Amino acid sequence: MTLRDRHILLGVGGGIACYRSAELVRLLRAEGAVVRCVMTASAEEFITPLTLESLSGEPVYRQLFALTEQHAMGHIALARWADLLLIAPATANLIARLAHGMADDLLTTLALVCEAPKMVAPAMNGSMWQAAATRRNVAQLRADGVTIADPEAGALACGEAGVGRMRTPEQLLEDVRRLLTPQRLRGQRWVVTTGPTWEAWDSVRLLTNRASGTVGAEIARVATRFGAEVTLIAGPGTPYIAGVRRVDVEGAEQMLAAALDHAADAALFIAAAAVSDYRVAEPSARKLKRGGAERVTLTLVRNRDIVAAVAAMARRPRRVVAFAAEEMAHDRASALAEGRRKLAAKGVDGIVVNDVSTMGHEGGCHGCWFTLEQPPVELQGDDKAAYAQAIVRQIIETNNRSSDGNDSCSDTAA
Repeated sequence: MTLRDRHILLGVGGGIACYRSAELVRLLRAEGAVVRCVMTASAEEFITPLTLESLSGEPVYRQLFALTEQHAMGHIALARWADLLLIAPATANLIARLAHGMADDLLTTLALVCEAPKMVAPAMNGSMWQAAATRRNVAQLRADGVTIADPEAGALACGEAGVGRMRTPEQLLEDVRRLLTPQRLRGQRWVVTTGPTWEAWDSVRLLTNRASGTVGAEIARVATRFGAEVTLIAGPGTPYIAGVRRVDVEGAEQMLAAALDHAADAALFIAAAAVSDYRVAEPSARKLKRGGAERVTLTLVRNRDIVAAVAAMARRPRRVVAFAAEEMAHDRASALAEGRRKLAAKGVDGIVVNDVSTMGHEGGCHGCWFTLEQPPVELQGDDKAAYAQAIVRQIIETNNRSSDGNDSCSDTAA
């Protein structure tokens, strides 16, 4: 999942978005990647080679003939070195040259001979992006197997607004991670619930919990990197994850309805949400006045168990995984026993017993994974992102072991 020691060849076209390319180099290096930059002549009008050389720690390549003079055909060697050729920014002119197979400078020559995956991040005026010629050229690149990191809408350097802004360095970093991650979940549809629920007791007040939704959101991010099509059913405050279909809900009843609607026939359903066990029986449509009352009595009714309901569906997902928040530090054996009990009672295929004994929902990064076929496996992570990666990897490994070769939740790349 990391980019450590991966070779990224970054082509930089001419455009004001070059400043984002410099930040992208920094982010890639922070991930452990080795980055070499190739600049067009137009790019040097916006940013100096020294900037990219300082950030990458590698020479910046600019002239085709400076490499072709080498006995070993340096431009060929540079193309073979790359694990990925990323061109960011790519202007309309550069896209046209790439689409037509031109090799009139170092970058286009490298693109023509490079056999590694290629990704292009366009950046241009909105009218240029919408022009018929540009659309044809982009379609040709897609047909040739090039990944296009579609530009965003927003204010453009020319003073106009529209679609044409190059994706942010952070978004491109995620695109690179996804492109270089084996697509072991391609063709699978996952549904993940995450975050807290809000149970209103009047028009402004509510009952909730400390869940942040981070682990479930990170599970969705990691599964998407592995090629899964993910629907994230998100409680309030859940982090936004690019490239993931999101269904926002508030109360447990809304989350249940969304889960039943989206989970049918899914390859995997993961119930990572911290759903309120109870809701107010008769919430007020108006704000209740405090008045002089020292106490207020609320009547609560039990919410339906979402993961158990999904596990009992007629069109049940192939795999159903539950989460259980337990205080493992106080009594580990009892917490694990409770996980086993819930595994059987809910009719699920696996359960993650999440340790919330030390820092509550906001800090727990330890747990155990259970399935019906194997003993518990300890899962840990230095942070919630690493914890989510461990969970997804365990799911993939478990599916591989239990698959008979016909299960749609098996590793499709195996």
